[in-house]
Amino acid sequence: MSPFRLSSDYLPCGDQGQAIEKLVKSIRAKNRHQTLLGVTGSGKTFTMANVIHQIGKPTLIMSHNKTLAAQLYSEFKNFFPENAVEYFVSYFDFYQPEAYIARTDTFIEKDSAVNDEIERLRLSTMGALLTRKDVIVVSSVSCIYGLGSPEDYEGMMLPLSVGQAMSRDTLLTKMVEMLYERNDIELKRGAFRVRGDVVEIIPAYLDGEAIRIEFFGDEIDRISAVDALTGTVTLKMPNYTIFPAKQFVTPADKLRKAIVAIRAEMEERTAWFEKEGKLLEAQRIRMRTQYDIEMMQEMGFCQGIENYSRHMTGREPGSTPGTLLDFFPDDFLLIADESHATIPQIGGMYEGDLSRKKVLVEHGFRLPSALDNRPLKFAEFMAHIPQALYVSATPSRFEYENSFVGNTDYIPLDKTKPSNILAIRVSGSSESVEKFDATTRNRALIVEQIIRPTGLIDPVIVIKPLKGQIDETIELCRQRIEKGQRVLVTTLTKRTAEDLTDYLRNLNLRVRYLHSDINAIERVEILRGLRKGDCDILVGINLLREGLDLPEVSLVCILDADKEGFLRSQTSLIQTAGRAARHINGEVVLFADQITDSIRALLKVTEYRRRTQMDHNETHGITPRTVIRPVQESLQMYGRAREAEDAILKESGGEMAVLDVIRELEQEMIEASGKLEYERAALLRDQIRELKRQAGMETDDSGPTPLKRQVRYGGGKTPRKSKPN
Repeated sequence: MSPFRLSSDYLPCGDQGQAIEKLVKSIRAKNRHQTLLGVTGSGKTFTMANVIHQIGKPTLIMSHNKTLAAQLYSEFKNFFPENAVEYFVSYFDFYQPEAYIARTDTFIEKDSAVNDEIERLRLSTMGALLTRKDVIVVSSVSCIYGLGSPEDYEGMMLPLSVGQAMSRDTLLTKMVEMLYERNDIELKRGAFRVRGDVVEIIPAYLDGEAIRIEFFGDEIDRISAVDALTGTVTLKMPNYTIFPAKQFVTPADKLRKAIVAIRAEMEERTAWFEKEGKLLEAQRIRMRTQYDIEMMQEMGFCQGIENYSRHMTGREPGSTPGTLLDFFPDDFLLIADESHATIPQIGGMYEGDLSRKKVLVEHGFRLPSALDNRPLKFAEFMAHIPQALYVSATPSRFEYENSFVGNTDYIPLDKTKPSNILAIRVSGSSESVEKFDATTRNRALIVEQIIRPTGLIDPVIVIKPLKGQIDETIELCRQRIEKGQRVLVTTLTKRTAEDLTDYLRNLNLRVRYLHSDINAIERVEILRGLRKGDCDILVGINLLREGLDLPEVSLVCILDADKEGFLRSQTSLIQTAGRAARHINGEVVLFADQITDSIRALLKVTEYRRRTQMDHNETHGITPRTVIRPVQESLQMYGRAREAEDAILKESGGEMAVLDVIRELEQEMIEASGKLEYERAALLRDQIRELKRQAGMETDDSGPTPLKRQVRYGGGKTPRKSKPN
């Protein structure tokens, strides 16, 4: 019986039912690869939830960016309220890795701002995987980076039970070994305090709840969960297990052995530098490593301790590092969301990390063993995965080469056939492929889910000549604006996007542009402004693709559509065209003088999907309807921030009223952060600071602001010239 309990007011509809049935059957048949080809708006997430519910395996859901991962986490928390749904992404709000630029002799120190809430969620994930079977982890590619040994982490866990023989001092020693801090004044996450025979701990993975351990002599008399603020007992427990406070934690005996190995490598590396006449590098590596060793001996921890992970875990040089994947049981399920972007991202992590660290090692900033603190290679990642489900509206060549299509049709990514395809058959105007998984010799599967519950049909594709594409775009935009609809325009370069925006603005059109130079929070505001009607046209390059839910957009104009390449590939065209698929009058205009292979594939896919949806609508009497979704209100608009803050001060009627407003905003900020709505939380934080500033109150980070950061963004550290010490 599955340990997962799916909670939903909806039942599978459209072709969700057949997709769920085929995928579950394939996974139960032990096929290693299966793909869900689901179009925009077809309910892929609900299908994924049903598969998890029926299969009953611990599941890792991977996404290619943190924002989409947060959306998935929120959705799966609602689908599985009784199960352990965890969130595992990089816990850095800001991260600048250490690096050395040899050409200018510039060393850039590591600088970061740790998000305390995400660190808590990461620790919660590790604990859940070691203690529960009903676990769903929503993760970014952070899960393929080194995390330490699950055996060491599990070995450092501290199980406690009522009646257990243990002295108070023994417990305190264990807490320090697990890297908890003693703080008798302020009880905070990852700390403990002592009051006579009572020890109170806030585990590093809990928020707002403390564990109270009461002793009677050398015996545990009572274990209680208490409110961290009021001290009120909320639950009495017969036993409880405390997990370590840090992700990288090593037993004392292994740490001593690791220090011996680190010192030996330091001596060997120093001797090599001296033999090569590199005296500066020899001095640098000796002093830096010796300092780290002293910190580990005295504190049990040092800055950048992950670079010594090979010695900490006792691994051989070049061996596979421990990651979150090692915390999963042998039989789990991987779901790669937007797999056409997620899978290539996994494959690209290793080489980038290696090139940076090799320079640090060559110039004496790190020992050669630091190279073994790395992300997984793609082959190593795949070796960890027993079964995988790839989810995308535009599967890439990887998915097609590892799956086959049964009774459904698909368009190959290109004309080159994978070597292990056994047969190709032509059905009507489309092709389909049957093949075997070369590893297991079992059939794998690609399942189509192209029926939208709303009955919406894929947008009409229109091709117009390149000559006069700007004038034609302007006319098309005016027609849509008169109907109260929105338009997306995609260009090939940032400069073109900015120049076109200026040109359209001079024609009294309300237009904004969006590209990678705009920070993440402002991107959210621009998109929200488009939906709300603050602007009618949005000009972009490559950001107007997967993950954008813009029901008000009825027209997408793709300029220079016949310039074949990354920005005009089959995947890019299909994903961009999908932005108009949530409106009943959706239309995509391609400006091109020739029909490229990518355009031909787009036309073929769109026609097939339109025909399928229309047949379904006719059979079931469905009338298409535009998706309606409320616009999320933001408390602060970038262009009107100061006016909003002034208005609050004027209306508040005094300092006490201002304090009340600030308290309300702080509470909203905490709630937004708890829901992983970080853009909204950041906007609330900025307004709180501005209100405090205008009211003459303290605004330093050391104040009582709930989302206090450990390190300032971009804080204080600038590239500096390396000098001999």
